[in-house]
Amino acid sequence: MSRFAHLAIAALMLSACSQEPQSESTGAPPLEGAAIGGDFTLTGETGEPVSFSDFDGQYRTVYFGYAYCPDVCPTDNQRAMAGLKRFEEQNPELGANVQPLFVSVDPERDTPEVLTEFTDAFHPRLIGMTGTKEQLDDAANAFAVYYSRGEETEAGGYLMDHSNVTYLFGPEGEPLAMLPTQEGPEAVAAELAKWVH
Repeated sequence: MSRFAHLAIAALMLSACSQEPQSESTGAPPLEGAAIGGDFTLTGETGEPVSFSDFDGQYRTVYFGYAYCPDVCPTDNQRAMAGLKRFEEQNPELGANVQPLFVSVDPERDTPEVLTEFTDAFHPRLIGMTGTKEQLDDAANAFAVYYSRGEETEAGGYLMDHSNVTYLFGPEGEPLAMLPTQEGPEAVAAELAKWVH
């Protein structure tokens, strides 16, 4: 997939826009064969390196956002993680094989302590991580994600503009689907049930 195609996909998923509902399953995952994903190594909540490949053999959900986000990130993560909890209740063994990941695009403010507090509010297994701008740029490009820092206010605060998609990846790191967080936890749980086996 070309860089232009990545940017086109990312533009469709900006936080200011709403995602289109997932179409019904036709047997193949919606993102099958898409050039999205790849290994990365960032700094986790403990201050230790965390790599995407650390979770090979497990399904993974991935969301790029930031802890200081006033509305979109908390809403998306609440729905995605509530959906994962419902899936875990319905399918404990399969649910345990889904590792949720949160990548912060705001390393200046999202310290390990801040990330821990943010992720613990949504799911006990949600792992937060961040990195240098170069590391984040590489990961964002690989995952067809857009982000940029907004204008600083007089008080010194700022917002981060970013894509708001929750990806589901398979055990080999292959892209499977986008979780329909805009439809709520039940829809997320149903989407997980389609692809996590």
